[in-house]
Amino acid sequence: MFDIMGMMGKVKEAQAKIKEVQSQLVHLTAEGESGAGMVKVKVNGERKVMTIEMDDSLVTKDDKEMLTDLIVAATNKAMEAIDVKIKAKMKSATDGMLPNIPGMDFGNMFG
Repeated sequence: MFDIMGMMGKVKEAQAKIKEVQSQLVHLTAEGESGAGMVKVKVNGERKVMTIEMDDSLVTKDDKEMLTDLIVAATNKAMEAIDVKIKAKMKSATDGMLPNIPGMDFGNMFG
């Protein structure tokens, strides 16, 4: 028989663990680069850009459009990388706590 009270206890436990992990996401970082490393962007687990580094050779008036494209590409790669890390951290924090119910994907609850 299905134990609803037991499941509710697990859900509350998982919620507490999720809040704890979310408070630690600021310390999680990821980096994306483009232009063979000429532009690098670092983001944190709160999906905020922390730093942007670029090769000195890019900072000219004529290369402004290319530089903009490289920054966008590096930022997008960093955001994709941090999303993977956030999901992995959340999954490991709640692994085994929530029941495996066919058709229910709890993995998407975390970002």
